[in-house]
Amino acid sequence: MTSERSALKVVPARHYARWAAAVAVAVLVAQFAHGLATNPVWEWGVFSEYVLSQTIVDAVWVTLQLTSYATVLGFALGTVLAFMRLSSSPLLQTVAWTYIWIFRSIPMIVQLVFWFNLSALYERLGVGIPFGPVFWSVDSNSLIGTMGAAIIGLTLHQAAYAAEIVRGGVVAVDHGQLEAAAALGIPRLRQIRRIVLPQAMRAILPTAGSEIISLLKGTSVVYVMAIGELFYQVQVIYGRNGRVIPLLLVATAWYVVLTSLLSIAQYYVERYFARGADRTPPPTPIQRARRFVRTLRTAASRRDQPVIPRKSMGDSR
Repeated sequence: MTSERSALKVVPARHYARWAAAVAVAVLVAQFAHGLATNPVWEWGVFSEYVLSQTIVDAVWVTLQLTSYATVLGFALGTVLAFMRLSSSPLLQTVAWTYIWIFRSIPMIVQLVFWFNLSALYERLGVGIPFGPVFWSVDSNSLIGTMGAAIIGLTLHQAAYAAEIVRGGVVAVDHGQLEAAAALGIPRLRQIRRIVLPQAMRAILPTAGSEIISLLKGTSVVYVMAIGELFYQVQVIYGRNGRVIPLLLVATAWYVVLTSLLSIAQYYVERYFARGADRTPPPTPIQRARRFVRTLRTAASRRDQPVIPRKSMGDSR
């Protein structure tokens, strides 16, 4: 029976559909790359002229500023709103839920235009006793300004989504751990800071990373406020020289670079907070590359070593 099985010919499975799909995809990719290289409409000379120009670099810096401020302030406010929703106070729950409902219902561009025209609603902003005298006031336009209005609009919009992201991560933590911490006499604030949030980060980070990337691209909406961010400056330039396609390609290239850097940062931050759950995390791309290089070096060193023939039993005598 063993000899009959060893005589059987093993034929590997044929995946004709998979091969056909791979060939079709390879042809499409090759056609797209050929079009990028040969189509004169792309105007790669114009692209190389503007992609690192001072105007575009300054606009990228403005985009990064808007993203950074809105991310930090939005997630800070969103964390407060998340714990307000988780509070046992009906008033705090209602206020947080209403805020999230309103700011998720209004488009971002409408919010930005509203804050840009805040002076039409409140000509002066001041500090004083509620429903009483005002001790100090200032003109709304001089206090907020265009950049401030954009940051306020992006922050308030981002906080509504960040609140739900943080709340989902906190809810994902086992409630029994809080009960055990309370039984040990650990203060409530320390429970949240040392027990809840480190575990909730594993559930928060994937969605938060995607939300930050969406915010980076969403900053292009502030062009309606004539702020010199990336998309606005690209519009100004191609409005003067008429080179629409290469200038849009400049904006596309910068957005791809920035979102790629954010994705890399998200990967390593998620890996850091996954240490408690995954004791043997998979190697990073850098570690895989180093391992591959070491493998090549080891194979090359073995190939360069001289081969020493083995002596037979008769030769040993």
